[in-house]
Amino acid sequence: MARLLALATGGALLTGLLQATAAPAAQAAAPSGSRAVAVSLDVLTPRIPAKGSTITVSGRLTNNGKSAVTDAHVGLRVRSDGRLETRSALKNAASRTGYSYAQDGDEVKGYTTDVEDLPVGGKSTFSISVPASALDFTDAGVYQLGVALEGSTSSDSTEHVVGINRTFLPWYGEDDATGTKHTKISYLWPLIDTSHIAPRGDTDSQRSPIFLDDELAAELAPGGRLRTMVDLARNLQVTWVVDPDLLATVEFMTKGYRVAGPGGDVTKTTAGTGTDLAKQWLKDLRLAVAGDQVIALPFGDTDLASVAHQGQKVPGTTGYLKTGAALGLSTVETILGDTPTADVAWPVDGAIDPSIVSVARTGGAKRIIARSDTFHESEGLDYTPNAARPIGKGTTAVVSDATLSTTFIGAMSDPQDADLAVQSYIAQTLMITMEAPERQRSVVVAPQRMPTAAQARAMAEAVHETSAAAWATPVYFDEAASAHADSRANRSVPSSKAYPAKLRKQESTVQDFTQISETQKHLNTFVVILTRQDRVTVPFGNAVLRSMSTSWRGDLAGAAAYRNAIGFYLTDLIESVRIIDKTALTLSGRSGTIPITVKNELSQPVNVVLKLTSGANIRLEIKDADQPITIEGGHTRTLKFQTKASANGTVNVVAALYTVDNQMYGRSTAFDVHINKVTDLVMLVIGAGLLLLVLAGVRIYRQRKKLAAAGGGDDGEDGGDSDGDPDGDDPEQPGDPAADTGQETWEPSPAGEKVDG
Repeated sequence: MARLLALATGGALLTGLLQATAAPAAQAAAPSGSRAVAVSLDVLTPRIPAKGSTITVSGRLTNNGKSAVTDAHVGLRVRSDGRLETRSALKNAASRTGYSYAQDGDEVKGYTTDVEDLPVGGKSTFSISVPASALDFTDAGVYQLGVALEGSTSSDSTEHVVGINRTFLPWYGEDDATGTKHTKISYLWPLIDTSHIAPRGDTDSQRSPIFLDDELAAELAPGGRLRTMVDLARNLQVTWVVDPDLLATVEFMTKGYRVAGPGGDVTKTTAGTGTDLAKQWLKDLRLAVAGDQVIALPFGDTDLASVAHQGQKVPGTTGYLKTGAALGLSTVETILGDTPTADVAWPVDGAIDPSIVSVARTGGAKRIIARSDTFHESEGLDYTPNAARPIGKGTTAVVSDATLSTTFIGAMSDPQDADLAVQSYIAQTLMITMEAPERQRSVVVAPQRMPTAAQARAMAEAVHETSAAAWATPVYFDEAASAHADSRANRSVPSSKAYPAKLRKQESTVQDFTQISETQKHLNTFVVILTRQDRVTVPFGNAVLRSMSTSWRGDLAGAAAYRNAIGFYLTDLIESVRIIDKTALTLSGRSGTIPITVKNELSQPVNVVLKLTSGANIRLEIKDADQPITIEGGHTRTLKFQTKASANGTVNVVAALYTVDNQMYGRSTAFDVHINKVTDLVMLVIGAGLLLLVLAGVRIYRQRKKLAAAGGGDDGEDGGDSDGDPDGDDPEQPGDPAADTGQETWEPSPAGEKVDG
């Protein structure tokens, strides 16, 4: 009890100390000074101001500090040192928090807007406008615009900055275009999704696919991610990057489809809800991509890095690359009605190394979309080079700009996030042009694979604004990829050691690819027996490609479950063609038949070979032990094997199915045959026959030995036999074999002596 009291007292003291130290820490954590009020910039118009325009900024204010803010107003600030000179300076300015006179400059006089007092935790909105002429922009370039809240607090009654945020304004007039070459920008617009089709097909005659969920219907509905992406890019010049599996899945939806029950239960399916949505989406997509370049990824969007780093260790894995590329091309061509580009590889995040480049080539890729944070440029290169650069063996690395490509990876659900991202993107494109105005550059933007609807809206606005900008021109991927490579740009593929560890942790393992390989081996054996192999090889091949998809990154448990489902389904199909188990049989007589029944639960005919093997051929001989058989779908067939017994006892017999190329199929079935009606007289006759054969052999041996001793033999001189008979006809001797009467006919045992099962 004393110990318990001591522990309780100590625990209470420790809790009190922790609370006492936590309280000041929590108070100290409250922002103060120029960070006390959060300034959110939700709307900036126009995004690209011109001479004579008026700039308006609207947003929200939230007092996160410890004191109320009074006598406040919102004003604009411009740096005294003018435009930003480099892309890194722009990124640094965007990352700073808090006010600094050296970085933010003076307030633009005459253009402020008053704000009501903000209590602690209080919120308010604002809108402020200023003519572009008041900002005193002179040279073309990117300028920092600060939006600051000034007011008084209980701790500082003087007017001071209590909150600030920054954005960027591009300034580019008609006069600035003289002698300046536009930057060509190719924006990739990805239509990619996760796998929705289960490995196990429906039980109908066509083996229609079963959907794992009905989530794709929501994506295709108004406001859904994929619906939004098609609507947004309809009037934009972008290069569509499409996963053919997505198109094939939506195409299945247009014909009506079934969705698995809870937990993926394919035995309790319900009708899908997205048939009409799928039809409309495909129709609109075909209109949207008309005239645009479309890049077809490998079917299922194969994870090249996983294949390169792990899959190559398993024989046969790289063979899926060509299969996926060919299937991807034909799928997009069939559904969209035009020939897409199919020689482009897109590794995750554009991260590459020599092994990734190698497997991309194996898959038929001649151009690989990389990213500039993989191809680090030398410090001496003070401008953004062309995206295209040769890396050997006829392969071109098309290096997307990392800053532009990652601009919209945030949630974008907050209006400020989208507003600042769009403005930053526009500013970066102008900065690229102004780095080297006299150089024609072609850059590529490769955003995240599956942007949200909010991210897509921000992306579309940025593409729209820059497409109309005086310093940029939108182009398709092929044009950017074929631009002349800059001699100063880095062309060295990074080593495997430089590959990001974060991405490597997300890859499939060698064991995962081994599992896929084993499944493929069993599939190859299985389809040999089918009369309509394509009805199995096509859906299974697609499922294997889906199991290697990039979309499984971040969901390794889901990937494992999907691979397991493929194996379980194949096992069920293999076991659908099987021998019906037999109990022990009794052979009632010297000869009889053994019936073996084979069942085919598949929906198509199969061709197999049924083999019966005796554990003791001397005791039980089986005639025509290998019998080919064709079984219609959903039927059973029974074959009878003729047998001949030579001794009483029990014989173990094994029935097994084989493919036509003599590979064992499925599980064999063993059973015993009891022989108990071979009489002693029969055994005596058999023994006498064997004895006569032996005596005949001895007689022949003695005759030949006698002739050899007499110096005779068949020398061809007297034309007679060795015994002196001139006609050459020996008199028949006792023990000679009887004349051939033909092969013995094996008939089934008469009634009363047939096999008793």
